[in-house]
Amino acid sequence: MVAETTAPISPRLSACTNFMLGNPRACALFLDVDGTLLDLAPTPELVRVPDGLVPLLQRLHHSLDGAVAIITGRILGDIDHILRPVRLAGSGVHGAELRIGPDAEIERVKARLPDDLLDQMRALADAQPGVIVEPKGPGLAVHYRLAPSAEPFVLAALQASLDRHAGTFEILRGKKLFEIVPSGLSKGTALAALAKLPAFRNRVPIMIGDDIGDEAAFSVAEGMKGFALRVAGEHYSDDRADFAGPRAVGRWLEQLAHRLAVLEQTQTRH
Repeated sequence: MVAETTAPISPRLSACTNFMLGNPRACALFLDVDGTLLDLAPTPELVRVPDGLVPLLQRLHHSLDGAVAIITGRILGDIDHILRPVRLAGSGVHGAELRIGPDAEIERVKARLPDDLLDQMRALADAQPGVIVEPKGPGLAVHYRLAPSAEPFVLAALQASLDRHAGTFEILRGKKLFEIVPSGLSKGTALAALAKLPAFRNRVPIMIGDDIGDEAAFSVAEGMKGFALRVAGEHYSDDRADFAGPRAVGRWLEQLAHRLAVLEQTQTRH
């Protein structure tokens, strides 16, 4: 776990907080998971969920009338397992999966990961201890956090495989991993699709993320006059970020949920 520093509140975070408290029913939250809500772990299955995070997400979902969504590179089924019993609208595999509401089925694009690419990556993982291959239906992640020296070999193998499938899939860099996603999809296309749903429509989007893959969603959120809030870590330095790490995100969300609840109680009394 990386220690978080205490930094002054950024002007962007201050403006976002003030806007949300002044216009709670005009806002929508879009949240990345790994590195944003959860600390990164050596392998995907070793992440730990902070105490109180699940009920906190449930409270925010209630306070914002359902306008809370997950936008992740993982498959949504994994997120449901990690955050059980809470289920939220959201997108997985960088836009290749979409769930329009907590009780809706997960919709997936029809693109199918080429068998030869998957076989080659598994062979590479067998030859490079510490490289982990994570199939994601229409996508794939190749982790090298436990074998950082393998990065150039992983990238070269992926590029060679994709040369045979030009225009169908593309490589997305991440924190000690490479992801293969269907061409034309991103967290940006995911946010744009979710923003059209009834629970999110005509609301100002607030996207919180920590990695390269979140930048497409940041661009879409800001293009809709919303907020892009960055989490410090391996991609964003402290001076470029609005949060020192996932714990800082959790504290902000907790304070936000509390203040929104107080506002709701005050309005009910009057």
